[in-house]
Amino acid sequence: MLFLIQKDDLNKYLESSKVVNYNYPEIQEKARELASDQGQIETAKDIYHFLRDEIDHSLDIGSCQVTCRASEVLKEGHGLCFAKSNLLAALLRFMGIPTGFCYQTLTHEEGFVLHGLNAVSLDGKWFRLDARGNRADVDAQFSMDRESLAFYPTVEGEKDYPYIFSQPDKRILKIIGESKSPEEVMKTLPTVLTW
Repeated sequence: MLFLIQKDDLNKYLESSKVVNYNYPEIQEKARELASDQGQIETAKDIYHFLRDEIDHSLDIGSCQVTCRASEVLKEGHGLCFAKSNLLAALLRFMGIPTGFCYQTLTHEEGFVLHGLNAVSLDGKWFRLDARGNRADVDAQFSMDRESLAFYPTVEGEKDYPYIFSQPDKRILKIIGESKSPEEVMKTLPTVLTW
């Protein structure tokens, strides 16, 4: 896929924000703990595996709690795909690895919802990572050579957006902030990306 980068300035993909809040000491400590002395690629891989394997997807564990900010996700140990992508971005950005936000429209129950994932720039090349978390029907992997995401649009109406945004979608953040449960988030998510 040919990616469309929202911002030409890579520094925009390194910024801290209200939800990608790597200014929190706990995030900095975890990033340093996971960092590899083998360089940025190994650091990105280790951080990705931590997010994918150690931070649960809220729906998979039946959580009633909604998390959004990176610091919340790290503290609580779970989040929806969007929340997990906020934490992945925070950890990677703190380690100096440009990280963006990507989206897909996927089927969910009776309709469609947006799904959030990340894109990372290493060795001058962007590639996508999906830290949603694996399960019997999901096998996402860290790969710079061959994309290995949690989901691929295969049904009519599903879509893979080529955009790499420097910040999470504001509509999604608003919905997450106003929702009382992960299920409520899923029921009120937009079905298509608008920019």
